[in-house]
Amino acid sequence: MWYSTVYGREAMRGKSVKPHWTLKTKLGLPSVFLLCAFFFLAGLFASTFVVQDVYGGGRGRARLLESTNYENEYELLPNGETGDDSITTIPFQVLSWNPRALYFPNFATAEQCDSIISIAEPRLRPSTLALRKGETVENTKGIRTSSGVFISASEDKTGILDVIEEKIARVTMLPRMHGEAFNVLRYEVGQRYNSHYDAFNPAEYGPQKSQRVASFLLYLSDVQEGGETMFPFENGFNMDGSYDFKECTGLKVKPRKGDGLLFYSLLPNGTIDVTSIHGSCPVIKGKKWVATKWIRDQEQDD
Repeated sequence: MWYSTVYGREAMRGKSVKPHWTLKTKLGLPSVFLLCAFFFLAGLFASTFVVQDVYGGGRGRARLLESTNYENEYELLPNGETGDDSITTIPFQVLSWNPRALYFPNFATAEQCDSIISIAEPRLRPSTLALRKGETVENTKGIRTSSGVFISASEDKTGILDVIEEKIARVTMLPRMHGEAFNVLRYEVGQRYNSHYDAFNPAEYGPQKSQRVASFLLYLSDVQEGGETMFPFENGFNMDGSYDFKECTGLKVKPRKGDGLLFYSLLPNGTIDVTSIHGSCPVIKGKKWVATKWIRDQEQDD
């Protein structure tokens, strides 16, 4: 089957005419029906293939490209000595403005997560608390029941923590030297962390040499049930004075292996954001592994 365009003498003379089409082969109704059915099925197959290619991993989330060349799409600006000569794309979702919380899907690979766990697991110890005035180890039992260990990027001979730390610096735009060592934590069934602030109020903890500005949580495992990171005061909720700090409520972020969560403890004016209070809901089924990076307003010793 083919089509031809006939312009005629009028077109040769410069007159404006509409082209008309002549069909050399006539099709019967059954042939037309079969042809339409063929194109419909072909389109359906193609769309299914595309969906399967974009969404993978069994969780229905977009599979992200490791690197994309944007140099042909954007005209890059001259960069400074500490800048980049390429475009960096790290997707994120704004979860909340009160507190400022952002979610980063597929921030690390499954292999990177497994490696961090293997480094931390032999060194785990019961997690501790920074005590306020009047608090003791005895009267704060049960507030934080996980196990953990601090690991600096320089200790990791695989280089994985170095890569993760650099990536965190990029998304926060806070220098790497301002970060504390990674605190790798494991929560088993029933373990939790009651709601608390990462920033230290000098009125409660005494004078501080530096202050925690932001926290980045890299989830190293999926959790079958429970273990969410919660923000009970999100957008001003539960702030009438009746909130039980053990209660798992408010905005909840479910741990998913390789995903990241960033939230800021300080407001732009440098004061503590009261809505940044957060906690870890009890694990009901499975285990929760997370690597936390606290970032301060001053450089830290590695």
